[in-house]
Amino acid sequence: MDAIITSLSTYGYLILAYYSLGGGMLALIGAGILSSMGKMDITTSIAIAIVANAIGDNLLFYLARTNKEAVQKYLTKHKRKIAWTNLLMRRYGWMAVFMQKYIYGVKTLVPIVMGLTKYDMKKFTILNIPASIIWGLVVGLVSYYFSDLVRSWVG
Repeated sequence: MDAIITSLSTYGYLILAYYSLGGGMLALIGAGILSSMGKMDITTSIAIAIVANAIGDNLLFYLARTNKEAVQKYLTKHKRKIAWTNLLMRRYGWMAVFMQKYIYGVKTLVPIVMGLTKYDMKKFTILNIPASIIWGLVVGLVSYYFSDLVRSWVG
């Protein structure tokens, strides 16, 4: 177990950055727990997760906007999730950008679906940056301050 924790603390920031491009919630929770153990720095972890998450969502939006035909081929298996994502976007509008950060299964679909529509990329970016900041702070700090509780559940 110590070897795993040492590896995670050595490569943790790199893993966090990569994983946060497409989601990152579990990686940020892990970084918060490792930070509370003194193996990582919580401020650096949150900053890396925020930046990578914002870049990842904007990249997904841009790829969907510029490669609609190629992206739509990969979405045929996710018709129910796409329908739910469209409903989420219609019902909540711009708040969907904030909400999607916390919903597993549609986290990556919302930027893609918004990119496929005529949603303004500048507006998406302006909304995505504060959404990523709030997401990073909430998930990172909650996992950091409640890590003792999580570690007691694990064993």
